[in-house]
Amino acid sequence: MAELKKMADTLRFLAGDMVERAKSGHPGVAFGLADVMAVFTNFVKVTPHNPNFINRDRVVFSGGHGTPLIYSLLHLWGFDISLEDLKNFRQLGSKTPGHPEYGHTPGIEVTTGPLGQGVANGVGFAMGQKFLSRRFPEIDHKVWVFCGDGDLEEGISYEACSLAGTLQLENLIMIYDSNNISIEGDISITFTEDIRKRFEAQGWRVLEMDGHNYQEIEKTFQKALEPAGKPTLIIAHTIIAKGAVGVEGSEKTHGAPLGEEVLRKSKEMAGFDPDKTFQIPEDVLLKYRCVRERGELLEKEWKLRVGEERIRKIEEFFAKDFDKIQFPTFPMHQTIATRKSNGEILNAIAQAIPSFLGGSADLAPSNNTLLKGEKDFPEGRNIHYGVREHGMGAINNALSAYGFLPYCATFLVFSDYLRGALRISALSSHKNYWIFTHDSVVVGEDGPTHQPVEHLTTLRAIPNLYTFRPADANENVNCWRVALQLEAPVAFALTRQGVENITPTYVDLSRGAYILREGEREITLLASGSEVGLAMEIAKKIDCRVVSVPCFDLLEEQDDQFISQLLKGKVYAIEANRGFEWYKYADEVIGIDRFGISGKGTEVYKYLGFDVEKIVAQIQKGE
Repeated sequence: MAELKKMADTLRFLAGDMVERAKSGHPGVAFGLADVMAVFTNFVKVTPHNPNFINRDRVVFSGGHGTPLIYSLLHLWGFDISLEDLKNFRQLGSKTPGHPEYGHTPGIEVTTGPLGQGVANGVGFAMGQKFLSRRFPEIDHKVWVFCGDGDLEEGISYEACSLAGTLQLENLIMIYDSNNISIEGDISITFTEDIRKRFEAQGWRVLEMDGHNYQEIEKTFQKALEPAGKPTLIIAHTIIAKGAVGVEGSEKTHGAPLGEEVLRKSKEMAGFDPDKTFQIPEDVLLKYRCVRERGELLEKEWKLRVGEERIRKIEEFFAKDFDKIQFPTFPMHQTIATRKSNGEILNAIAQAIPSFLGGSADLAPSNNTLLKGEKDFPEGRNIHYGVREHGMGAINNALSAYGFLPYCATFLVFSDYLRGALRISALSSHKNYWIFTHDSVVVGEDGPTHQPVEHLTTLRAIPNLYTFRPADANENVNCWRVALQLEAPVAFALTRQGVENITPTYVDLSRGAYILREGEREITLLASGSEVGLAMEIAKKIDCRVVSVPCFDLLEEQDDQFISQLLKGKVYAIEANRGFEWYKYADEVIGIDRFGISGKGTEVYKYLGFDVEKIVAQIQKGE
């Protein structure tokens, strides 16, 4: 036990020194969880020498503020994080930012950031493992999630954990750091529910342990590894800032340095040199580095056991050869909703890409996202998320980080419910797809609560998210041709109503916009989605140019010369959206500056100004 205590104290003081040096950070969770992590080191199966080994355990820290602990562990385990990196914690350009960032720091499986995201990410990883193990039983790793009170207070955790229980994700083990402290004080002021009963009701096995009793921690981890046919929650009762002299148990240790004097006294009491910082005793380092040695052996043994042919099959499963896709074709002048043509496109992609999978927040028949001939998850690729948009979004991110090519779907107006996860997908450059249907006030009778008005503008405001709003079925196909090549998340805004097929069978949309119709008048109409057809009808009346802009975000990346070639004369943008962004290119925006109204979709559309004669008169008046 003295050995584990020394390992835990090393973690504590590394984390404390990091925060003290940076004058910023969260030491309390590191001190409180250090005993658990010292024992966890003997159970985790990760591969620091090869962080992308397919059968490694996935370790997710939902409390992303706990990076002093996370980075200290990754360094000690042997990942490519140096002691100097620890010293540069939270500094500009460092490998050790304030919250973990996917693709930036070795060993970080996913960007968690806002509380609760990591819980749902862990569910996503466990779903990926379960799906894959049905096809390749050799994929048998665990998914470990560390979370705290704040994570379980966030609504996203309810959504994700409910789904995890329903899907019986038996390889998911979540450790709940129950220290009863939040920023404002004891959690009893806001959080009094019975966590055991909550998770048992959701179909989880629940274990409890003293998070500072090494024997109890070890026995609980051993129990958690025993098959249960359901996910496991370990409630670890801990004391925040355990071992920090004078401030142990205080909420003040959550998000502020402990102070030099507290660190000195704490080190001295633990038998460490109080005058030294970033101390790693040699015997402690050897114990932690066993993780790396164990990982190297794990990979070698697995490859020998599985064999080259089987490994090649797994690699082929994750291969993404988009040239194999046989996209559907649609006759000119056919009338079909872009949500429906999109359903055919999704099925074409699924035929060619085995790792393409996804589902909807209980709206698959409306979103047209069901893959034909596929079984339900995990036997097949149709995921039923239920009415859980935010959880679905974070799961979508984890599936992408796992290596799948995932999509998820809901109505555009409900994109608000998953915005946190959507933003993280853009921050992380996850290659995944967000299908948003019922994209305008033409939704009609459901009224203003279901009619998106500001949503396109807010999606376009997210950096590194590419939002496509195709004009018709042909443009939908051409949007997907470009979207699949982007190393970033892509959102599609698709119509509920039918739209006439008026765009070319093939057009290069890699620059986001193109001239669909020429005209004699010195007027240009910019439009996206269903308003492209409207613009074409208007153009016939006044003989002007129409530019279709299916992806405003790609247009934003083009040079001035390309932009100037698109625009001539006075420029109008027409879109059933708030449309503030169009003022960068347009002299006038014909959009929506109010919430919608209940009524038949076509009538609502006209009532709000999207009528050929009204817009023609407006343009003629402005000449």
